[in-house]
Amino acid sequence: MPCTDENTYAEPCESNPSRIPTRLSWISAVFPFYIALGPVGTFVQLYILELGGSVVDVSLAVTLYNLVSIPSLMLWGFVTDRIYKRRPMIIASFLSTSILLTLFLAARTITSVSLLYALLSLTTSASTTPLNLLIMETEKRKRWASAFARFSMSASAGQTIGLFLGVALSFHLPLTYIVIPLSFFSFASTCLTFVAVKEPPITFERHAIVMDLHSFTERLKAAPYIFLKTPRLTDFKRMFRTLKYELTGYATILYLSIFLFYISSGLFNTSIVPALQSKNYSNLIIFFVTAVVMIAQILSFKYAGHYVGKKHPLKAAIASLILRSACYGLMGVIIYLTSGLPLLMLTLILYPLAGGLAYAIYYTASNITVFHVLDDRHQGSSLGVYSALVGFAMVAGSFISGFTSFYLGFHTTFIIASLFLVFSAMLIRRLINHLPPTLW
Repeated sequence: MPCTDENTYAEPCESNPSRIPTRLSWISAVFPFYIALGPVGTFVQLYILELGGSVVDVSLAVTLYNLVSIPSLMLWGFVTDRIYKRRPMIIASFLSTSILLTLFLAARTITSVSLLYALLSLTTSASTTPLNLLIMETEKRKRWASAFARFSMSASAGQTIGLFLGVALSFHLPLTYIVIPLSFFSFASTCLTFVAVKEPPITFERHAIVMDLHSFTERLKAAPYIFLKTPRLTDFKRMFRTLKYELTGYATILYLSIFLFYISSGLFNTSIVPALQSKNYSNLIIFFVTAVVMIAQILSFKYAGHYVGKKHPLKAAIASLILRSACYGLMGVIIYLTSGLPLLMLTLILYPLAGGLAYAIYYTASNITVFHVLDDRHQGSSLGVYSALVGFAMVAGSFISGFTSFYLGFHTTFIIASLFLVFSAMLIRRLINHLPPTLW
């Protein structure tokens, strides 16, 4: 039976003598799965380009992936609340991901690659919520922060290893064969999960995730939206009506700022791999650049919490938006003016700053703020509106990116992405003097 009493979230089910031991030994079982996921996005984009596709084809594939991810997370979230089983969902996610990765060997058209990538969004998202809930169900409340930190570090380290595996394999093998070891790693997690993951005696429902800051932020790191309920038109109307009033419109302004951030991210991230490929960099170098960004992000997350804690979260968010905007704008300039080694060196500076340091600080600051501004009376609908806005922003950004890059150039796309961040920072700036001090 699910643990639904609100009082249990303070120290959930602590009195249960059959509680699972506090060792999170199962985290090592899911580690290979994240190795498999690490290079998939870069691989798909490079493979589409290798098949003769353009940045528009890459854009459409990423857009389809983002479109599928939204209903996928809604579907699996509702399933999680109804079956109260963790292991079957996690195993099914890992096994189906392994099968889909193997099928890339037979994909010889841009359409088939795009469809497989979209299906991966469906299968990988099935384990997202169960894994987060499993941490809360197998650890005492006082250990949640360290448990989520360990899980996050394991996932990030796995993805980084996967990217460096892409570097090594692209040096020795044709691009397509990279999926063979990736499929093996996902299958290894399937087997390890079968052995290591045990069903907890007490299970939580999904709304437990938003009761704790650590679980909330880690869940958003896995996918930047949470649907506790399907948003309705009336939810959007209620949210945007608050803009008329200074004292109640802060949540909507915050959501709009985040909306602009994710449009910018979609614009830049969708076109960066095709942009580097257009400059005749090898697959090895592109995988390496992506891996460096991932390392920068891991290191930055260790620093970001301390930095945000010392500053007002919104001031930290503004600083990160300015840094990210500057990096995007400069990338637009250098991608237009330079090539070869100078471009590579500058990319290895600007891209990690934008995707590593600036992202980690903004992610930490913005999600802490979202956690605090959630309306307890309309928590599900508020999160639904927030998630719908973020999902639409990611889809719109990735879709627009391909066409602006194709017709106007990569430099134009990156500069537009930079401008969206400026507008996002302006909205955050407006909030600083209006958020109620009781939120902090």
